[in-house]
Amino acid sequence: MSSSTEVEQKDDHFEELFQRLQPKKPVAGSLLANYQGVWFGADLLQATLTFQKHFKAIDSDIILATMPKSGTTWLKALTFSIVNRNNHSVDESPLLFSNPHHLVPFLEMYLYKDGNIPDIDAMPCPRILATHLPYQFLPSTILDCSNCRIIYLCRNPLDVFTSILHFVRQNRSASRPLESVDVPFETFCQGIYPYGPFWDHCLGYWNASLKDPQKVLFLKYEDFKKNITCSVKKIADFLGHPFSAEEEEAGLVEEIAMLCSFENLQNLNCNKEGEIQTVFRAKHSSFFRKGEVGDWVNLVPPSMANRLEKLMQEKFGESGLTLDIHGNSVGRR
Repeated sequence: MSSSTEVEQKDDHFEELFQRLQPKKPVAGSLLANYQGVWFGADLLQATLTFQKHFKAIDSDIILATMPKSGTTWLKALTFSIVNRNNHSVDESPLLFSNPHHLVPFLEMYLYKDGNIPDIDAMPCPRILATHLPYQFLPSTILDCSNCRIIYLCRNPLDVFTSILHFVRQNRSASRPLESVDVPFETFCQGIYPYGPFWDHCLGYWNASLKDPQKVLFLKYEDFKKNITCSVKKIADFLGHPFSAEEEEAGLVEEIAMLCSFENLQNLNCNKEGEIQTVFRAKHSSFFRKGEVGDWVNLVPPSMANRLEKLMQEKFGESGLTLDIHGNSVGRR
């Protein structure tokens, strides 16, 4: 892991900037402000601005991008295992002893938090790094670095919304039953939550993948669930690390898929215990709740689901992007 070499202080100029954005408190939690069309808390915005200013991409960099609660942990584990399969056998993988978020660190939420300017040049190549930032917020060195690769994983918004609510509850100091979903659902539809709106986030990477498919790979969580081995090979091909015929015949693709499966990672001690301190503190176990497709039916009533589906269709318009909300729903319990 890289070490800190310098720290930018949160000066009066930044505080004035955040206050000028007229932050609001839509739900219990921190104040959020809209900066250039995206919602941020103060600590997250400072970290984002520091990251944009100081990060220098190199050709071998791999950037994993997601909205929060969209399969980020799974994507990190898979990509790390694919890229490092010649360095670590499956039965000796660092994933058996370390949470994926420590092996593939977040950029703005971890490496550049609190004004930290890390010495990322010390990280071994290829550097696998993660972000929740929208495409247009990535530093120009990433966007203009021709060989730097970006993988984006998208998930249907109803499962994202549901997962966010459960994640927040699991990381409260006192666990309480989920409150009425009416208010958080309304703010989700309005896009007023960290990194929102959902629609703009997805469309930014979707359009980038259409414009330059050699640089941006757009994936869907639901496709991971349907055929994970196909997704593993797609990631490997995109990154220039394709599986050889010998590796496929030996079952390595399936071994990596099994290693990184929700059930396997969830049952490892390193993911049952401990926590990670990004711009917020989160239990390792809170990243492994269910991982199901369609779990939203246990929380969101049909009227709200229909509203969100219509909103999604309206926002995506004729972009060609579609997300399956109803087709794979699990039974309501």
